[in-house]
Amino acid sequence: MNLFYNLLHYFQKRGFEVCGRIAERLGIRARVVRTSFIYLTFVTLGFGFALYLFLAFWLRIKDLVYTKRTSVFDL
Repeated sequence: MNLFYNLLHYFQKRGFEVCGRIAERLGIRARVVRTSFIYLTFVTLGFGFALYLFLAFWLRIKDLVYTKRTSVFDL
């Protein structure tokens, strides 16, 4: 049981933060976004999970491509 909680804590602490970033963008709580992903996954038999993974990948690529530069000399 301790292994389960360690794994759960790891994913909560070092997750992709997809729900948090979507919630920030929309101006709502992250809990609402997480709950909607869970319901979407149960209703569509896995589409919500696939959508979550796609958004995580897309946000990661976006972060790598669009970095904020403080000046013109940071090229």
